[in-house]
Amino acid sequence: MELRELPSVDELLRDERLAGEPRPLALEAAREALRDAREVILAGGEPGDPVERARLALAGARAPRLRRTINATGVIVHTNLGRAPLPQAALERVREVGEGYSNLEYDLQAGGRGSRHEHLGSVLRQLTGAAAALVVNNNAAAVLLALAALAEGREVIVSRGELIEIGDGFRIPDVLARSGARLVEVGTTNRTRVADYERAISSETAALLRVHPSNFRVIGFTERPGVGELAALARGHGLPLVDDLGSGAITALGDEPSARETVAAGADLVCFSGDKLLGGPQAGIVVGRADLIDQLRRHPLQRALRPDKLTLAALEGTLSLHLDSERARREVPILRMLTEETPQVCSRAERLARLVGGEVEETIARVGGGALPLAELPSFACAVEESLADLLRAGEPPVVSVVRDGRCLLDCRTLTDSEVEEVAAAVAAARR
Repeated sequence: MELRELPSVDELLRDERLAGEPRPLALEAAREALRDAREVILAGGEPGDPVERARLALAGARAPRLRRTINATGVIVHTNLGRAPLPQAALERVREVGEGYSNLEYDLQAGGRGSRHEHLGSVLRQLTGAAAALVVNNNAAAVLLALAALAEGREVIVSRGELIEIGDGFRIPDVLARSGARLVEVGTTNRTRVADYERAISSETAALLRVHPSNFRVIGFTERPGVGELAALARGHGLPLVDDLGSGAITALGDEPSARETVAAGADLVCFSGDKLLGGPQAGIVVGRADLIDQLRRHPLQRALRPDKLTLAALEGTLSLHLDSERARREVPILRMLTEETPQVCSRAERLARLVGGEVEETIARVGGGALPLAELPSFACAVEESLADLLRAGEPPVVSVVRDGRCLLDCRTLTDSEVEEVAAAVAAARR
């Protein structure tokens, strides 16, 4: 075919295969189809039927961009894959609240305006032992709001060893700057003592800040004050201690500090994520002293950072499971994957290997999300041909794997029992 043989846009739109489509969508698809056809012709190829090209463009325009993806990487809290899969209880709450109206900001008892911040206060107080709680849209927002409300225009003291950068360029010094607070660094990268904080306290000091090191660790000749030590120092000077826990464990998990432990140790405000070790939706949670939480709630920035009704519903469904720790380990997907016995993972890998003709290989799974970076979770994967990795990722649903030593590894710690058959079908389709 030559360029002059291509139909016009109007001719394409008159074709019965496109005639019933919404005109704006069909027009853009027709233009895209003709552009692609011209490029193919100029490259010496055969463009095929332009109408079918337009139909494919239409299908692409309608296809969702945010898609369910199967995680076969062995990284449990996988930031790039949406972090925590929601438990069924959270999904049920989202459906119930989302499909109609709700009492988001309506007091049903008084028959007047209420507050969205009241819905989760009780369960968070029960789980953490704190006097009050506030939920915002992520943990970075929680830290930002806390510093803006308590320390704008004044100084915040933080250990030099905690001035970290986590995913997507999020840096603690930048958060301090955006909050309006001034950073005062103390100690060294590997050793900071209580005395370092004490020497830095002045009339301009508004708060002490303690930051979870996330994926960063200094091993060996190190020293870092505990929460209790810093809390005692802060109290002695009439200052609040803000502790950024990062991943936010509610139940005991390895050496991750829990929110309850940190509150009990004396931290005045504790900030943590809802979508990492807690296993819920993206959210930032602040618990602590009632007077300080009230300051955060009344700060103008709070309105820009508040969560919507679906986040609150999903978080409520997740938190309700944590009231029973054994139930949480069974029903919160993140906790189930973290605590599942290795023989069960191996059994899943063996079943997948039988279905696809692969081989079972011992692997190491990771927690991810900046939590427990040194933890190694024994796991098992089904190994198939390396050439399948790209094809699996392009399938429906996409399957994301790990390529290592010339093989494509499908780690079964991050697969559910019901996903084994899906992955097997995806492998068969990729081979075809």
